[in-house]
Amino acid sequence: MLRFNLRPLAATLAIAMALAFGAATYAEARGGRGFGIGSRGTRTFQAPPPTRTAPGVTRPVERSVTQPAAPQRANTAPAPARGAVNRPGLFGGGVLGGLAAGFLGAGLLGLLFGHGLFGGLTGFASVLGFLLQIGLLAFVGVLLFRMWQGRRQPALAGGPPLRDTDLNRDAPGPLPMSAGAASTTGLDFVDITPADFDAFERLLGEIQAAYSAEDLNALRMRVTPEVLSYFAEELADNASRGVTNEVRDVKLEQGDLAESWREGDTDYATVAMRYSLVDRLLDRATGRVVDPGNGREDVTEVWTFRRVRNGPWMLSAIQQVA
Repeated sequence: MLRFNLRPLAATLAIAMALAFGAATYAEARGGRGFGIGSRGTRTFQAPPPTRTAPGVTRPVERSVTQPAAPQRANTAPAPARGAVNRPGLFGGGVLGGLAAGFLGAGLLGLLFGHGLFGGLTGFASVLGFLLQIGLLAFVGVLLFRMWQGRRQPALAGGPPLRDTDLNRDAPGPLPMSAGAASTTGLDFVDITPADFDAFERLLGEIQAAYSAEDLNALRMRVTPEVLSYFAEELADNASRGVTNEVRDVKLEQGDLAESWREGDTDYATVAMRYSLVDRLLDRATGRVVDPGNGREDVTEVWTFRRVRNGPWMLSAIQQVA
C-alpha cells in the first residue's frame, strides 16, 4: 500500500504562511500605508490630477467617514422622446371623447355597409341621428381646423442648457513644492504660497516622527480627528503584536501641488510627495529588530491637507500611488 509522507508538505506550508504574515506585517507599517484613508471634502471619491511626482493613477480613498453621494434612482416610467409632445386624441380624453369616437365609428360603419352615416335608425331616432350627424361633422371640422392652425405655428427653438465652464481643466501643469505659484485655477481656487509648501514639508517629518514615537498628543495637533483615529488603531494593533514601528530619517525628495480648492470656510490642498525614509519594526520589550524593512527606501504618496480659514494646515487624507 502506498504511503505519503506529509511532513515535508506541512513544513513548506508553515514557511509560506510565516513569510506571508511577515510581508503583511511590514506592509502595514508606517501610518496609513497600504490603503487610502481620510477625507478630501466633496472630492473624497474623486481622483486628484496626476503630477510630475505622481504621474500614475492615485488609488481611491478606501476608509473615510465621508459617505459617497447616493446615485439618483432611475425613473421607472420611460421618458418621452426628445421633442415629443403628449397630445390628447382626436376627440380629446375622458368620457365625452370616447362617446364622440364611438358615434363617429358607428357612422363610418353605416356608410361602409350602404345605410348612410346613421342609416340604421328610424323614426325619432332618424331625426336624432340627423342632428348628431350635423353636430359631429361640425365638431370634426373645428378639430381639423385647429390641428391645421397648430401645425402652421413655428416650433420653439430648444437645446441643452448652458453648462458651467470647467475652469480647472485648462490649468497649467503642477509646480514643485519650492515654487510659489499654484497649479490650479477656478472660482474656488486657493493660492498656495511658499510658506504653505514649507508647512507641508514640515508636517511630513513631524507626523512620521510622532507616529514612530506613538505620541498621540503630537499627532492630534497635526492631523484631523479622523486620521488620528486610523493612526491610533494602527498603533494599538502594533501594541497587541508586541512591536513598534520605527520611522526615521524622513527626507522630502520631490513634491507637486495636484489641486487646491475652498469649501465654505475650509481650504484644501492635495500634494504629491516622494520622500525617503528608514522604516522597520522593533520588538516592543527588547528593542530587537523584528523586520529591518528595505533599508532606506523611497515612497510616493498623495497627501491632502486642510485648514479652517487662517488656521494651521492639518493632514486630512493619505492616498497611495499605483
